[in-house]
Amino acid sequence: MRRVVVDTSALAGVVFHEAGGADSASRLEGAAVYAPTLLRYELQQVAAKKCREQPEQAAEVLQALERTLDLRSGIVWLDPHPTDVVLVANATGLSAYDASYLCLAGMLEAELVTQDQRLSAALDPFSGT
Repeated sequence: MRRVVVDTSALAGVVFHEAGGADSASRLEGAAVYAPTLLRYELQQVAAKKCREQPEQAAEVLQALERTLDLRSGIVWLDPHPTDVVLVANATGLSAYDASYLCLAGMLEAELVTQDQRLSAALDPFSGT
């Protein structure tokens, strides 16, 4: 089975029906989906912001968040080694948060599904292209 690591930009697009969500959903379809536990908190932050900005949709947002973070959602939660994250963050100029997704993808030899342009650009030196 094909393995992918999903970041917050891609998963939020799918979960909250944002721009780029359909593309991310198609890239996740049929794959074993992995993410660092950091994603749980980042997705909660996205939901909190959405609830503040669109209080009339808060119930929908919270339900979508619950479904996504439910243990049966199919996401495999796995964290890369902290030292690797720091080394990759320093080598790429990414935050440690973003570097954690890149590290996990490298560790699993998995595709990284992201809508983040800066993170996508950082993939090039690691992909051999």
